[in-house]
Amino acid sequence: MVKKKKEISFVERMLLYHRAGFSHKGAGASIDKIEYDELDDLTERIKKILEISERNHLNPSNMLFFVMYDIENNKVRTLIAKYLQKKGCQRVQKSIFFADTARNIYDEIKQDLQQVQETYENSDSIFLIPISTDQLRAMKVIGHNVDFDVVIKNKNTFFF
Repeated sequence: MVKKKKEISFVERMLLYHRAGFSHKGAGASIDKIEYDELDDLTERIKKILEISERNHLNPSNMLFFVMYDIENNKVRTLIAKYLQKKGCQRVQKSIFFADTARNIYDEIKQDLQQVQETYENSDSIFLIPISTDQLRAMKVIGHNVDFDVVIKNKNTFFF
């Protein structure tokens, strides 16, 4: 009989790293490369956000929010990115995620990220920004050859 390993939470895992002498500075340059290679094409990322904003029946108990971070350590940044994806957040940019989740999941993410932030000395910052569907629909994307108005069907096209 093989004993099942007890699954540890994200916060517990981060505390174990800290107790093992994990240093905040440096660490894991190769992990950084892997994290960004998994980033979808910008058009696909925008489409995922728009699918949420165009739903006719958004769950009133859900929250729309962005998570944005500036985290110096590659390993911590990678672990947080994987944690956010596991919680249902969609990566928008390298350090920006978008989510449409139940309020309790939002609260859990906020609490877990706050605990992780407090486990080691750092100058990192993490923002959780709730938004409305109107604000989401008013979003503009600048650069990278994406005509966001066409993607969200806000631009009129005239045929002659």
